[in-house]
Amino acid sequence: MALHEPLPDPVPLTGCPYKANPYFLYKRMREAGPVHRVLFPSGVRAWLVTGYEAARSALNDDRLGKNHGRGNDRWRARASIMPEPQHSQLQVHLLHQDPPRHTRMRRFVTDAFTPRRIEQLRPRFQALADALVDGLPEHGPADLVTGFAARFPFQVLAEFIGLPPELAGRFDRDWGKVVQPVGPTDPGRPLYEARLHGLQSYIAGVVAHKREHREDDLLSRLVVAHERSELSQEELGSMIFQLLVAGQEPVTNQITTALIALFRHPSQLARLRGNPDLLPRAVEELLRYDSAFELTTWRFFDRDSDLHGTRVPAGDSVIVSLCAANRDPRRFPDPDTLDFDRSPNPHLAFGHGIHFCPGAALARTELQIALGTLLSRLPGLHLSIRDEAIAWIPAVLGRGTNHLPVGYGRRL
Repeated sequence: MALHEPLPDPVPLTGCPYKANPYFLYKRMREAGPVHRVLFPSGVRAWLVTGYEAARSALNDDRLGKNHGRGNDRWRARASIMPEPQHSQLQVHLLHQDPPRHTRMRRFVTDAFTPRRIEQLRPRFQALADALVDGLPEHGPADLVTGFAARFPFQVLAEFIGLPPELAGRFDRDWGKVVQPVGPTDPGRPLYEARLHGLQSYIAGVVAHKREHREDDLLSRLVVAHERSELSQEELGSMIFQLLVAGQEPVTNQITTALIALFRHPSQLARLRGNPDLLPRAVEELLRYDSAFELTTWRFFDRDSDLHGTRVPAGDSVIVSLCAANRDPRRFPDPDTLDFDRSPNPHLAFGHGIHFCPGAALARTELQIALGTLLSRLPGLHLSIRDEAIAWIPAVLGRGTNHLPVGYGRRL
């Protein structure tokens, strides 16, 4: 699509070229206006918000609700949502709730994810990262997803929420792929549903274990809250589902997108390796530059409404492109440049408003530790395949890759 070629209506968000580099299309959309009708691979038509100010406004708009019950029949007919009974049992979590229910449920999580507690655990997280690097081949090549990025976030999460080693060892990473929606007519739907059943059984085992072995951890507190009737059975299962899935897969993907950005900018990689004090600022810029949360989940108006000059019917899905907002030149000068000196850097990688990611501080710490450890201990770290051979995950809402082949010198 040429830069000044008219956009189709709806704009298709499909295909490998789009997933490999959506930023050219987002640039076209921003220049044409803040809201566009788009078509997803499942056949769902939605309204996509692309500019920074429009995105912040939409994320703060209390007219837009998250509960799936607001969706109309057109959306529901093709939406890649879970089948029943799993939808009612696993999707009653924070991402799909509105106040006051959202407010009541969120406090159980935010009370646990305090910056002070995260900093207290930083040495333990560093030890986990070092142990994983110790397990990599002494010399490259290696796959940094299977060898590190897919394992480190889960190990951190298990420590943080109180998942005991015997249960952590039984977790199947494939279950995390349920965050990659599969439509009802997709040939991959049976495998998707099998993963759902496996994950649901696992969550039931976690709850049963915590009922028998109470500790001072987040999982135990959620189980106690259910016993006190502060959380329903569905809310309990859904919140554990969200912790296990949203608490690790996006961090895995963000590690990969950050590494790919660094491989594409070797001078910045070298600068970061030589100056570890840059890590906090570099992580913020890497989050802005290419976020693993490319798009938000669905939002809905409960009546026909105006959205930045566009009339959106009640129950149609509204989605915000965080990646498009983070490359808006009206907010970020020279937005396509990876600039570790960028300040301020008010990116939207973790969202905004009442649904701002409660685990943002933990994710930032994980990224700092992951990148710092890999760069300091794997000299000469580089991508060992052609850039265009990177296979981006086909997930609708996220960015990342399931394999990242790299080379390096002798492991330190």
